[in-house]
Amino acid sequence: AAMIATHIPPDSVEELWDVPALERELKSELGLEIALQKMLEENPDLHEETLRERIFAAANAAYQAKEDLASPDILRQFERSVMLQSLDNHWREHLAALDHLRQGIHLRSYAQKNPKQEYKREAFELFEGLLNIIKSEVTKVTMLVQVKTEADVEAVEKPVEVENVQYQHADYDEALAADGSADAAETSQQPNVRDGVKVGRNDPCPCGSGKKYKQCHGVLS
Repeated sequence: AAMIATHIPPDSVEELWDVPALERELKSELGLEIALQKMLEENPDLHEETLRERIFAAANAAYQAKEDLASPDILRQFERSVMLQSLDNHWREHLAALDHLRQGIHLRSYAQKNPKQEYKREAFELFEGLLNIIKSEVTKVTMLVQVKTEADVEAVEKPVEVENVQYQHADYDEALAADGSADAAETSQQPNVRDGVKVGRNDPCPCGSGKKYKQCHGVLS
């Protein structure tokens, strides 16, 4: 949807559409060859929503063909392997971004903002960005790679070393205390979640987003 919106902005006039660029990106990113320009030439009054529907239909048909070729179970296994690879590649970068956020979050108090609330909001935005990257990479690889047997799955599998989620996201109060934030006194009573401590799926997520664990970092479990 984001790819389509980039080239065909919602509720826009046709003069703003870049259909050739969308055709190229659909082919390079998803392996889809859709003659959108030809559709428009044959039907100049074609609405943007109709174009979106036809693109989604073509993508669904291509994905169904992959399921028919490999079987749903093998395709799910392949997607999981790609997801873990993507997570492994981007997780350290995500942790570095959170560390950077923690180090400077106390400065938000000068702008009359609550540092703790700002941390919660921005940490969750970073996490959503990570999920979007992973989803995009899984979709691209799945659509471009031909998966037939379990051997194709094994070809992308390798041990994934993802650092403990709970531990890495438990140091917000300590960071505020180190920075001398007045808000740290209020939050220091909150228990830190350490490595090896199980977090219930309905418990608050240790990252501080305010969401339940199953709706936040529990998605990766």
